[in-house]
Amino acid sequence: MRPTKLIDEVQFQLIIDRLAHELIENHRDFSNSVILGLQPRGIYLAHRIEAKLKEIAPKTDIRCGDLDVTFFRDDFRRREKPLNPNATKIDFIIEDQRVILVDDVLYTGRTIRSGLDAMLSYGRPRSVELLVMIDRRFSRELPIEPKYVGRAVDSIEGQRVNVQWKEVTGKDLVELHTTL
Repeated sequence: MRPTKLIDEVQFQLIIDRLAHELIENHRDFSNSVILGLQPRGIYLAHRIEAKLKEIAPKTDIRCGDLDVTFFRDDFRRREKPLNPNATKIDFIIEDQRVILVDDVLYTGRTIRSGLDAMLSYGRPRSVELLVMIDRRFSRELPIEPKYVGRAVDSIEGQRVNVQWKEVTGKDLVELHTTL
């Protein structure tokens, strides 16, 4: 079957703009807030949000980092092929900060759980909020819910959401693929 386009390039940018404005509304000057993008694909959204925040509020100090969760995954040793870790790039302290954890797709919640575990290696935040581009609402295996959502998608087993990033594929696009 042909994939169904969920978000085109124009909608993609509008969603990033909206999410950035929601963050400004809730975090004001970001003096006690940091953004952590989950490797590998959450970093693209985190850095896009960071750039938009700097565009909207150029005098605001936005701290954004990349967090690798590879060794914190609960399926780390269950795979036939070893996982290749990504790089963690955090050059600030998260102790007592309001952390905005960012990923592209929230599906079962297991990657987010891994991100929470990995994040605690860098300190104890005051609070943690989750921001995702796509929330696959009815597929959760863990009690994890986002505070900021680009778009909620009701999908069934046998479907997967594919987020394409301009930085990787040359275009911004979200598609729903059915493998039934």
